[in-house]
Amino acid sequence: MRPSSVSSPGAAVAAPGDAASAPRPRAARWSLADGSILSGYLLFAAAFGYLSVESTIVTPLWPIVLMTAGGVAAVLCRHRWPRASFLALLVLMIASAAWGTGAETALVVLALYQVGLSSRARHAWRALGVALAAGAVAGLILAMRVRVGPPILGLAPRSDFDAWPTDWVSSLALFAGAAVIATLLGINRGHQRRHVAGLVERAEQMKRERDQEASIARALERERIAREMHDVIAHSLAVMIALADGANAIAPTRPEESQRVIARVADTGRRTLGEVRRLLARVDDDATTSASPGPAQLPALVDEFVAAGLPVRLELTGAVTTDSSVGPTVYRIVQESLTNVLRHAREVRDVFVRVVLADDEVTVLVQDSSAPALPADSPGRGLVGIRERGAFYDGEVEAGPREGGGWRVFVRLPLDG
Repeated sequence: MRPSSVSSPGAAVAAPGDAASAPRPRAARWSLADGSILSGYLLFAAAFGYLSVESTIVTPLWPIVLMTAGGVAAVLCRHRWPRASFLALLVLMIASAAWGTGAETALVVLALYQVGLSSRARHAWRALGVALAAGAVAGLILAMRVRVGPPILGLAPRSDFDAWPTDWVSSLALFAGAAVIATLLGINRGHQRRHVAGLVERAEQMKRERDQEASIARALERERIAREMHDVIAHSLAVMIALADGANAIAPTRPEESQRVIARVADTGRRTLGEVRRLLARVDDDATTSASPGPAQLPALVDEFVAAGLPVRLELTGAVTTDSSVGPTVYRIVQESLTNVLRHAREVRDVFVRVVLADDEVTVLVQDSSAPALPADSPGRGLVGIRERGAFYDGEVEAGPREGGGWRVFVRLPLDG
C-alpha cells in the first residue's frame, strides 16, 4: 500500500604437550594397537629375560619382573595420563639399564614414534631431546654396569674399565639413531594423517557451506516467487474488482457494454490463473511454462488499467540489452505502482508512467494527480516489494505523496556492473 582419536597402530605412548592428551571415553582407551604393543613388548622382554636367567651368570629375577610390570602399566595408562606414562618409561629405561635387561628401551622408541604421530613437530623434537638426555644417562649407567655388575643378558663384567667411554658413546649412538628414526617416521606419518584429516574436514566444511548456500538460495527464490505472486494476484484482483463494479453500474442502462466488461473480467482471471500456475510449477519442479513479462508487455498492462477506468499515459523509450533480468523487475514495479493507484487513490485525474531504458541504467516514474489519500491501517507489501526490487540492483527508490495531491514513485536501477 502507499504508506509505507583413538590411538594409531604402532603407537606406544602419547607425547608431552600433545593436544589430544585430554582424557578420552573409556571405550576409546583400549584398542588393537595397545594389544599389539603389549604382546610385542612382552615377547621382547621374555626373550631378554631368558638370556639373562639361563646363563650361569644369572641376572637377578626380581628387577626383570618389576621392570616388565612397570612397562605394562605405562602402556595401559598412556591414554589417561600420557605425560606421566612417557616420563615413567624414561625412568624405567634408566632403571632397566642399571638392574634390568634393557627391554624397556623399545617402549621409549615406540613412544617417540607416537609423539611424532599425534603431536606437532615441535612437541616431537622436544620429547626427543628429553629422551636423548635420559638415554645419555642410561647409556652411562650401562657402560659402568658391564664392568662392575650386576650382569646383563648373561654377560660377565669386563675387566677393561678404562674403555667405558667407548661403550657409552656406542650405546648412546645406537639409541639416538633409533630414536631419531622413530621420531621422523612419526612426524612424517602424523603430517600425512593431519593433512588427510584437514582435507576431509575442508571437504565437509565445503559441503556444509554448499548446503547452506543452496538453502539460502531456495529461501530467496521462495521469497521472490512470493513477491511475484503478490504482485500478480493484487494487480489482477484490483483490475477485476474495478471492471466488475463498472459492469454492475452500467448493466441496467448499457447491457451490451456491461457484457463486454464482464468478458474482460473473465479474460483477466484466466490470464492471472495461468501466471499463478506458472509460478507454482516453478515452486514444485522448477519448470518454466512461459516467458517472464518485460517492458514489451507494458502497453498491454496499461491498456488493462485504462479499461478498468484509470487514465494512464505511458512513455516508453529505449531498450534493455545488457541485463535480461531487469525486464521483469521494471514490469513488476510499474504493475505494483499502478495497482496501488487503482486501489488507494481517490478522484484520479491523470496517471503518468515514464520508463527510460538504457545500457547503463533504467529509470521508472509513476505519478498520479488525485485527491489526498486516506490514512491506511497497515502499510502492506507493495512498496516493500518495490524497494526490495530496487535494492537488488543497488538502486534508488523514492515513494511519497505529491504536493497538491497524488503519489509519486521513482526508481533508478544502475546496470553498470
